[in-house]
Amino acid sequence: MPLVSFVIPCYRSAHTIRGVADELKTAMEAMPGYGYELILVNDCSPDDTFSVLREMAETDEHVTAVDLAKNFGQHAALMAGLKHTAGEIVVCLDDDGQTPGIDAGKLIRKLEKGYDVVYAEYAHKQHSAFRNFGTVLNNRMTEIMLGKPRELTITSYFAMRRFIVDEMPYVEGLILRATRRIGTVPVTHRAREEGESGYTLVKLFSLWMNGFTSFSVKPLRIATYCGAFAAFLGFIYFIAIIVKHFVDSTIPEGWASTMALMLLLGGVILLVLGMIGEYIGRIYMCINASPQYVERQVIRKR
Repeated sequence: MPLVSFVIPCYRSAHTIRGVADELKTAMEAMPGYGYELILVNDCSPDDTFSVLREMAETDEHVTAVDLAKNFGQHAALMAGLKHTAGEIVVCLDDDGQTPGIDAGKLIRKLEKGYDVVYAEYAHKQHSAFRNFGTVLNNRMTEIMLGKPRELTITSYFAMRRFIVDEMPYVEGLILRATRRIGTVPVTHRAREEGESGYTLVKLFSLWMNGFTSFSVKPLRIATYCGAFAAFLGFIYFIAIIVKHFVDSTIPEGWASTMALMLLLGGVILLVLGMIGEYIGRIYMCINASPQYVERQVIRKR
């Protein structure tokens, strides 16, 4: 019997995660011939989320609860959950009920048509304007940095085959590098039942940098191009100043042009050094074997 593993990072979801789990159970009951497991990862939530996950894991053999030692972020929690999966198919979704678990069968059926990865596609997302703007920006940057097809929509609700899951350091980056057999299915995006999104501008920027510097050298190339272009503009500007000096002797001498040139070139140099620093930092982290996440405990019914 094929096994489907559902991975759900959990944060402040003590009141919503049971409903998500019940929907997934109902969805799998409508798909005879498939088994399922739920991997619920508590990302050090400050409420009693893990108490709920513990109770679910101790009373339901389909549930595994993973408790992280500190808040590592949604992406790290997702990676922690993927490590515990055993299914031939892995489905990832959110803990707040906005991604309808009842539609999990749509993603799985689409995989059966020969796709390696299937994303849920929303006609209208029930997010704030800030989150929607962040999604649009992320999609555009992913197109540039990782070569994502423009018509492909990447969301947090998706299903993938086992070979995609193995050795996955960054979800979207590896998916786009490993396969182009990626499909989408229409799914209704619900309004949040309670609370608000935990994503801030800083967290979104950190997630983008993690993905792009892990799977693309294009940021370095862009920095190089910017440096070369700025140097070219500086050279032209320098020539123009010399020509003006001989053509119009009434132009007063001053530091304005020099300071403008220094600011321009200084900014480009800092940009390039920042990009290089990102890559050097990642090299250091790999050499130092710094963990992406640390698990405090794992609970499952024996």
